[in-house]
Amino acid sequence: MAIPSVDELGERLGIVLRDREAIAQAFVHSSYFNENPTLVDGHNERLEFLGDAVIGLVVSRLLYERFPDEDEGFLTARRAALVNRHALAAMALELGLDQYLLLGRGEAEAGGATRPSLLAATFEAIAGALFLSEGMEATRLWLRRLFGERLDAPGEAAPPKSAKSRLQEWTQRYRHTKPFYELVSAVGPPHEQMFTVAAVLEGRRLAVGEGSSRQRAEEQAAGAALELLAAGSGEPVLEGGSDESPRIS
Repeated sequence: MAIPSVDELGERLGIVLRDREAIAQAFVHSSYFNENPTLVDGHNERLEFLGDAVIGLVVSRLLYERFPDEDEGFLTARRAALVNRHALAAMALELGLDQYLLLGRGEAEAGGATRPSLLAATFEAIAGALFLSEGMEATRLWLRRLFGERLDAPGEAAPPKSAKSRLQEWTQRYRHTKPFYELVSAVGPPHEQMFTVAAVLEGRRLAVGEGSSRQRAEEQAAGAALELLAAGSGEPVLEGGSDESPRIS
């Protein structure tokens, strides 16, 4: 596989490119660099890190502007649907980025060019390289064009809201406050800890959740809290149920 010319890649991306070196590095996987350290200046992981932040910022603003009446939970879930690994990998394939990846022999033989995680990382690295070489405005316009098309696609449904988002909606609607999540314990060695977290509202623990990460434990706790609230009201919480405030017994 070969790195495309600046003109060829620019045509694929729909953007005028000026810095070949920055763009070329976005295609270099760490496996290739490890096998050929003298042939390339580095791999794309730092660009991937930068591109992830740039994409998140641009897509967040796009959603903020497009859905002025929606809450944080909706926007967060919609962003996750747009920038998850499979969505970014699909865009990388549509742009033909897989044709230019530089992979180590083992990675290439294992089908690395088809792995969603690797393709998504390449797309993020391209965004990071564009930010460095072409500037924020050019990168922003490019990303808005790509993601705007997906936002307007027919039948594009909003993803389901997380338990944490639904619990926060309930507490804001009926109690005019937000829950917070208290770390109860973190047990085990650093690489395989088990977290226990309590969902707390107005100084009272509603429910407790466990998970292999604090985020998962918080989601479990929020889900258990929603079940408690639903049991107290006899209606699903914020999913077509009664507008009457459920009780916390």
